[in-house]
Amino acid sequence: MSSLGFVATRIGAVLTIGQLAATAGVTVRTVRHYHQVGLLPEPERDDSGYRRYTAQAAVALIRIRTLADAGVPLSRIDALLHAQPPEFAAAISDIDAELQRKMDRLAEYRHRIAQLATGESLFLPAEVVTLLDRMRNLGVSEQRIQLERDAWILLQAMNADAIPQRIREKNAEFDDPETTRHYLAVDASFHWHPHDPRLDRLIDDLDAWEIAHERDTGQSAKLVASRIAESSPAWQRIVGALRYRAEQRAANPDS
Repeated sequence: MSSLGFVATRIGAVLTIGQLAATAGVTVRTVRHYHQVGLLPEPERDDSGYRRYTAQAAVALIRIRTLADAGVPLSRIDALLHAQPPEFAAAISDIDAELQRKMDRLAEYRHRIAQLATGESLFLPAEVVTLLDRMRNLGVSEQRIQLERDAWILLQAMNADAIPQRIREKNAEFDDPETTRHYLAVDASFHWHPHDPRLDRLIDDLDAWEIAHERDTGQSAKLVASRIAESSPAWQRIVGALRYRAEQRAANPDS
């Protein structure tokens, strides 16, 4: 039997809460929730201890369910149930506009979630992402790639204007086979013990390379380099040793 037929056979009769819920196509739990929030009056118990509902209660419940299914917030349903046609139309228009705003926000969230699948592109300019991909193709470890990515994010927050020049510098470095060789050598030393003899040879090699390619990287780039070095004791030793040697040369330029 349909819900309308179910109600029709009980006009003037009373319904249990289960029958009321079935008539409106909701659960008993939903009916009780509507009681709690004040949308549907809760009848007194009869002599048998049961609550009995009229056909009018079923009609009211169907109207509540219809509005709720349409996306109307429960907090606004009671006012709509008692509104005159012009007020009802205006309220529905407001609710529709709010739903559209929510849909727009959700669409933006979906766009951002889709961007997450592309990794670095959510946080960094396309030119930086291209550079990171180039590093992958050169054989740089993914561990170092992630550290570089974080460093670029930090640089962008500190000094975004410096990014284009730094990208040109990095690409120029990777255009040079010698620079690329040093970069890969440092990358390979990530897990070395800080007193590994191989680090001594690497530091000497890097120091000679730094003298030949000396440049002012600026405070932002220095902070970024420190951020990367923090992740490896071996790299900390490399950075510390190179910095010390550079300071010694600056203090004794004629030596």
